[in-house]
Amino acid sequence: MKRSILFWISFVVAIILAVYFSSRIIMTAMGQGPASVVRGISISADQNDKDLAAIAAAAAVAPATRTYSVDLDAMNARIAATPGVRESAVRRMPNGNLRIMVRMYRAVALWTDGTMFYPLSADGTIVKKPTAERGDAVVFAGDIPRAIGEIAAAAHNMTGEIDYMEWIENRRWNIITTGGITVMLPEDGPADAIGSLIVLNNSHRILSRDIKTIDMRDSARILVK
Repeated sequence: MKRSILFWISFVVAIILAVYFSSRIIMTAMGQGPASVVRGISISADQNDKDLAAIAAAAAVAPATRTYSVDLDAMNARIAATPGVRESAVRRMPNGNLRIMVRMYRAVALWTDGTMFYPLSADGTIVKKPTAERGDAVVFAGDIPRAIGEIAAAAHNMTGEIDYMEWIENRRWNIITTGGITVMLPEDGPADAIGSLIVLNNSHRILSRDIKTIDMRDSARILVK
């Protein structure tokens, strides 16, 4: 008898809750009630130092917009096309507001077209957000391979000596120094070669000399011309 009473009490409570939530959903869909209107948009990113103003502008929801009139796919497409955004997702919250989550590219260097400088991520993605200033960064030009994180980290130790780096024949790197010297790095271990170049320059100031090329492609010897 006791179990029967508990069953019917649970059954009635379940019916009440189902009717309540169903009515809330219907009212929201019809534009009625506090959850029917977008009252706020929250934006979260995986990097705290990024300016999210461009993402907020891409969301472009006018005040008092009905929440179910917002095309989430279209909004997400606009946000995904914002410079610097790697991945994005848009969710409609139970209170009618919207939540935007983004993953941003993390710049490890810059790429130049000869005039402007573009942030460059470790996977070789050129972010379409150019600036006129290069700052204290490694600069690449021309074609870019998929992975540049290791070479960018190594070259960062001598940014004051590097004008730019270029990918040669889709297999190895050249460094063009600020003094106009072409340093030909080997296919294997280019980061180690940069370390050797730094040591050589600290000892003999080789990058300050009147030379044209430093050929480091042969690990057994360095040719200077």
